[in-house]
Amino acid sequence: MTGSYLSIHPQHTHGPKSLGFMILGLLLISGAVAPQSLQADTSGLRLLESLQSVITDLAEQAKPSVVNILPSTPAGKKDASRDRPPNAPGSGSGVIISPDGHIMTNNHVIGDAVEVEVRLSDKTKYTARVVGKDPDTDLAVLKIDADHALPSAKFGDSGKVRVGQWVLAVGNPFGLERTVTLGVVSGIGRENMNLSRYENFIQTDASINPGNSGGPLFNMYGEVIGINTAIINFAQGIGFAIPSNMANQVLQQLLTRGKVVRGWLGVGIQPVTAELAAKFGVRENEGVLVNEVFEHDPAAVAGIKPGDIITKIDGKLVDTTNALSRLVANLEPGVRTPVEVVRDGKRLEVSVLLTERRDTPLLASLPSSRSEIKLGIDVQDVTAELAERFKLKDLKGVLIAKVDPGSLAQAEGLHEGDLIKEVNREDVGTVSEFAAAVARVRRGETILLRVLRESRAFYVVLKPSDR
Repeated sequence: MTGSYLSIHPQHTHGPKSLGFMILGLLLISGAVAPQSLQADTSGLRLLESLQSVITDLAEQAKPSVVNILPSTPAGKKDASRDRPPNAPGSGSGVIISPDGHIMTNNHVIGDAVEVEVRLSDKTKYTARVVGKDPDTDLAVLKIDADHALPSAKFGDSGKVRVGQWVLAVGNPFGLERTVTLGVVSGIGRENMNLSRYENFIQTDASINPGNSGGPLFNMYGEVIGINTAIINFAQGIGFAIPSNMANQVLQQLLTRGKVVRGWLGVGIQPVTAELAAKFGVRENEGVLVNEVFEHDPAAVAGIKPGDIITKIDGKLVDTTNALSRLVANLEPGVRTPVEVVRDGKRLEVSVLLTERRDTPLLASLPSSRSEIKLGIDVQDVTAELAERFKLKDLKGVLIAKVDPGSLAQAEGLHEGDLIKEVNREDVGTVSEFAAAVARVRRGETILLRVLRESRAFYVVLKPSDR
């Protein structure tokens, strides 16, 4: 990245230790700690004033680096934004992250624009060009050209963020420029919000509203630890920020490469439910289950197989499908990476040479498990005509010809046209092989099916009816 960073720090007299004494002052004033004298009350008030000074100083130092982002003013109009509602689509916030004019914001604030209007805290306006965008993390980088160094903020280490620490959100909600809100970190590692492909959000109760998107979340040292990106509309005090470490990684790649390059493993995956955990001999949510290995891709070359449970990658624990996707994406293509798997109850470490991620989803989803009722499927051998009808690229397996209404198979999400590839980890290529495999299941035992639907594979656990 070009240019040097200008760190935003509160004065040294207000470090973490002094903050602790200031909080004690709050307790004294509130009566949580009984004052012994009027002098104690006065001391507590001084501490409270010092705490207030830390926050106000931080806000004053942080605000100049925050910008307002609007669509570029069309030719022939002096200020088209005057006619725009303050929270209209395309408006938002950003933060200057280098004195030479690089700005980070959300991708959804920029949309398809190649240029946007940026307003600084001193009311000056610039036309910013879009350096690069990464929809997978909902981040974008802009560049404005000024004839002087601009006030900028420095990224902090989001890996050190702790639940309960104080944070400051700054942005332009509803057109109210450089609004400051104070709160705490309410949670870390939030995912499955369906906001972007790679999610690892910081949750905060610092007020975030429409127009805050793309603005910074500061820690008490004036460092940016997150880029504010979303709220839950029907809730109060639940906002989300993209961690600074993820944002900085995207920034560096966009500046040096013009795009974000991510590692690719080449597997389809699904969560390890209680039923699947029992079949594969692991704990529920221990790792993620590989339901498909794409031919000639890194996992296949390294010897990873369907039915393997991936528990670690590059030494980091994997407990959700989102976590695996994110960890792989953070690794450079061409890097050889250790992957720990559980196979048939044994832990193995496989060395995988990652390639560059292609533009296809990594995650294969699976319907959630439901009640245990009868099996309820009819199967038949696959023909070329049936394979074409159901868009199957594979002719080996048995085709589900019928799913009984109200059956367990229907509850588990099985469809007519699904291709059953395995029964209890055994390949089945014909109806007779399928019948033989099912016949070997003892009374009361469950059946593990590996199923192919068009080009997506997944596992399902069924309990057959009494025979």
